[in-house]
Amino acid sequence: MNTQQGSEIFSAITAAPFGAIGIRTEQDSLRELVYLPPHYQEKAPLDAVAEQAAAQVTCYFADPEYRFDLPLHAAGTAFQRRVWDMIAAIPRGSVRTYGQLAKLLESHPRAVGQACGANWFPLVVPCHRVTAAGGLGGFASHDDENGFHLSVKRWLLRHEGALATDMPWQQQPIFP
Repeated sequence: MNTQQGSEIFSAITAAPFGAIGIRTEQDSLRELVYLPPHYQEKAPLDAVAEQAAAQVTCYFADPEYRFDLPLHAAGTAFQRRVWDMIAAIPRGSVRTYGQLAKLLESHPRAVGQACGANWFPLVVPCHRVTAAGGLGGFASHDDENGFHLSVKRWLLRHEGALATDMPWQQQPIFP
């Protein structure tokens, strides 16, 4: 079998409409979800948590209303966890800006953006629902407008029914 370099760190790799999702588990919890480009091949789950995560990710891609119920590994600082809790409360099809969350947290937009970039559980903690005030913003610690990660963010927002007219800026289309 021809193994994709880097795939050995994942407990499973499941197909996604934009590529793949790498699933890492540790003990009896989900350790990390990673957006992977299309050249990664699927990898069968190595344990029960990876199997559960792969099944739930597949359900989400079939139905954006699907609600995740996975045992998450304890991660992040107290501030990051506060940001992630606020992100998890953003309804599907909606977005909030880094500034809006920062105001509620009595913090700064950059700190919120850094917490988004440090998110170990994208999809479960849907940081794609957080944008800049004047545009799409970054995603997964990447900000290349035409790069893989921002194309994933665009796909996820479309999948959940977020419309360009719902974005905080009206003059900049986010969906090319």
